[in-house]
Amino acid sequence: MASKEEEEDDNNKTKIQCAPSNNLNVGFPHFPTAKEMYTHLRSITKAGGEFVVRNFVGVIEDISPDASLVETELFPRGALEYYTKKNMGWDYSQEEADMWQLAERGGAQGDYREGMQKKIANVIDCLKTEPLSKRAVIPIPFNSEGSQEVDWKDQGQNKCCRELHLYLEDGKLKCTGIVRMQNANIYVKNIHFFATLLDYVAKELGVELGEYTHWITNLCHDRNATSC
Repeated sequence: MASKEEEEDDNNKTKIQCAPSNNLNVGFPHFPTAKEMYTHLRSITKAGGEFVVRNFVGVIEDISPDASLVETELFPRGALEYYTKKNMGWDYSQEEADMWQLAERGGAQGDYREGMQKKIANVIDCLKTEPLSKRAVIPIPFNSEGSQEVDWKDQGQNKCCRELHLYLEDGKLKCTGIVRMQNANIYVKNIHFFATLLDYVAKELGVELGEYTHWITNLCHDRNATSC
């Protein structure tokens, strides 16, 4: 016999309204966690040159923050946690910045913090108010100027991640990330931030966290390629 808590959980789950769907990401490569995708991205790119992989799409089945913390020589845990705090718009200390902020870890192109708390609040309000909505989007580029002011020479305008599209499907919060440019060795920073953001939204909505689809237009091994 189900306990009262289990019955309440079941009742809450039935309240989640999701549109009938056919998610074609079943045709893309699937990875259990961010770590396996990272290994794959490193394997299909080439270090130190102009070689580009175009239009990579992959699905991470477990995008929870714990599963998405992938430490590397460039990004130990402290660096990942610092950059995620920064991009979430959370407080961080000057001591943390002095310790972890490095040009090699990405500059203005990977700084997504401006207005991020308002953007997160907007998608939460969207999916609470209208769970069937296709408008739960976190736009990242042009956070200071309109798109008519686009300048390819301005790194701060040319953000690596362009948008995160959030949606409710199969009773879970899922997401598709659209990434203009991904350096394989900086991927771990991006994915830890995305995972933390999605986990936060899922908890605010009271739903489980589902899969994440990562769409990359330009994939390079490192930052040596021209105009990343």
